[in-house]
This record gives sequence, structure tokens and C-alpha cells, in this order.
Amino acid sequence: MLLGLIGVAMFSLTLPFTRMAVADLDPAFVALGRAVAAACCAALWLGWKRAPWPPRSALLPLACVAGGCIIGFPWLSSIAMRTVPASHGAVLVGMLPLATAVWAALRGGERPSAGFWCMAMLGTALVAGFALHGSGGSLRPADLALLGAVLLGSIGYAEGGKLAQRLGGPQTICWALLLAAPLLTPAVAWLVWHDAARIATAGARAWTGFAYVSLISMFIAFFFWYRGMALGGVARVGQVQLVQPFLTMLGAALFLGEALEWQTLLFALAVIVVVGAGRKMQVKRR
Repeated sequence: MLLGLIGVAMFSLTLPFTRMAVADLDPAFVALGRAVAAACCAALWLGWKRAPWPPRSALLPLACVAGGCIIGFPWLSSIAMRTVPASHGAVLVGMLPLATAVWAALRGGERPSAGFWCMAMLGTALVAGFALHGSGGSLRPADLALLGAVLLGSIGYAEGGKLAQRLGGPQTICWALLLAAPLLTPAVAWLVWHDAARIATAGARAWTGFAYVSLISMFIAFFFWYRGMALGGVARVGQVQLVQPFLTMLGAALFLGEALEWQTLLFALAVIVVVGAGRKMQVKRR
């Protein structure tokens, strides 16, 4: 749970720093370029560790991690961050724990108890209620992109958490990054050529955001996150994500100057209580 919480704390700043990056840079470049930068770090790490090649049976899960966590979630969330505040997007991303648990139950061989599902549903209801309250009772167009990001991200989280039990957390994300790199590198090269003037004039604030989502969100955070899920189970450790929206809001207030209201703190307290209760619920693992 502690390893999962460290990973979530790192992930929680992804939306604020993405919003900083897309203020000057194209969302596609931010989403795909950060994956290529992280893939370079992954290649160095694998070479340093002299890691063996992954088995054939790992290719499909690695492809799910690549499609969900490396391409799908970053791209869709980068698009959304052009039009909605990071604090608003953070709440919808709070749907990740339930989506991850559902996918883990379908594909990961885990069987959460009824009590676990009740806690997951209650936590998700709190997060969704907060989202509707903050947007006046209706979802914004960019919310569809964020919901798509949640769906793809949950698949990548669940598949990666299961695979990490065999390969280890670092190797799981590193091999997924290298699997995606041959597809993404030509696209990033074209974006750099097509948008060279904009990239050259981007400010230090945008590049700081890009550096964070490349090195921390796309690389280092997964070391902790996948290791935690490998030890504690995808469904249970995945519930730690319920506190991510509120950590994101704190980051948005700190780095972007977005307002942090007292209602946010009340919802955060309620969600933390639900997470604590969810930890005690039974999750059977095969």
C-alpha cells in the first residue's frame, strides 16, 4: 500500500504539469514526446541491469500497458487539459480505481468480495458527485476524453500490475516503453519538424511540465506503482488512487494557482475513509 501511495503521489501531479506543458506545446507532442523520452531512460535502465528479454507470453500484456498507459491516457488527458482545469480533470480521473478493479476481476484472476465492491462504488460515487457538483450538474465535452483516458489507463494499470508479479515493476514499464517506441518515434519526429517554431519558443514553464510527465509520470512513478500492485494485488492497491484527485487539486493550487475550496477537503476526508475501509475487505487471488 505504501509503494502504491508513493506512485499515486507522483501520478497526482501529472494533470497540473500536463496543463503547464500544453499551454505552449501541442498536446500530441506532449503525449507522445514524453513516451519517447521515457523510452530512452528505459533503454538505459534495462542495459544497466542487463535485464533478460521478456517471454512471448508477456507481449500482449505489454501491448495493453503501452496502449493504455503510454499512448491512450497521456494523449486523451493532454487534449482535455487544453480546455478544462486540472482540478476538474482530477475528479474524473478518480474513476480509475473502480475501472482498474473491474478489469482486474475480468482479466487478472482476482475476485473482490461484495464488501470491497461496495467500498469501491461508494468511493466512486463520492468522486462522481464531486465532479457534477463542481461543473454545475453536467459534464463538459472534454470529460469524454478524460473518461476515455480512464478506460484505457485502467486496462494498462491492471495488465501491468499482473505482469509485474512475473517481470517486476521496473521491467514491466521499461519493456512497454520500448515496445511503443518504434511506433511513436517517427510520429514525434514529424511533430517536431511540423511545429518546430512553436517548440523552439516554448517557455521554461512548459518544458518543466514536459520534463515532469516524461521522467516522473511516465517512468519513475511506475516503478513504485507496479511493484505495489504486484505485492498487494491490483484491486486492493488500486483503491489508493481514490486519493489521487485531491492530491492533484493540491498540486493544481500550488503550481497553477487554481482555487482550493473547503468542500474539496471534506470530500477528500470522506474518500480517505472509504479507502481505509476498502483495504480491510477480502480480495481473493488465484
